[in-house]
Amino acid sequence: MNALTSLLGFTAWTLLLVGGVFLYRALRFLQGTPINSWPRAAKPKDDAPVVRRLEDAHANCLENLPLFAVVVLAAAAMGKLGAIDAVAPFVLYARVGQTAAHLSGTGKPNVLVRATFFTAQLGLFGWMLVKLAGA
Repeated sequence: MNALTSLLGFTAWTLLLVGGVFLYRALRFLQGTPINSWPRAAKPKDDAPVVRRLEDAHANCLENLPLFAVVVLAAAAMGKLGAIDAVAPFVLYARVGQTAAHLSGTGKPNVLVRATFFTAQLGLFGWMLVKLAGA
């Protein structure tokens, strides 16, 4: 896996998560829940807890996907993808790990693991930027 396929993987992962939320809402709609039952910034209390965590995991992806995309696409535009090809896949791995921790629960260990994976992603972004500046 290289930087571009890692970016595509991150994008696909984000799409998979929003697809899960959409599927849940579609099923609820087909069961009679009004279509306007999911207003922005207000999570319905009757949504399953795992669905609320899925929504949060998707939001977390949306926070980091633009950062990752800028680094990878800037590297491509600069002709320096080789400088980050070995590092970029670990961003995707950390993202999947963060999502798994997010979906598994909200206990202190889950939050600590999730924060660790998030911190790893930020560190990897910084490392890639340093590599691009020096390459």
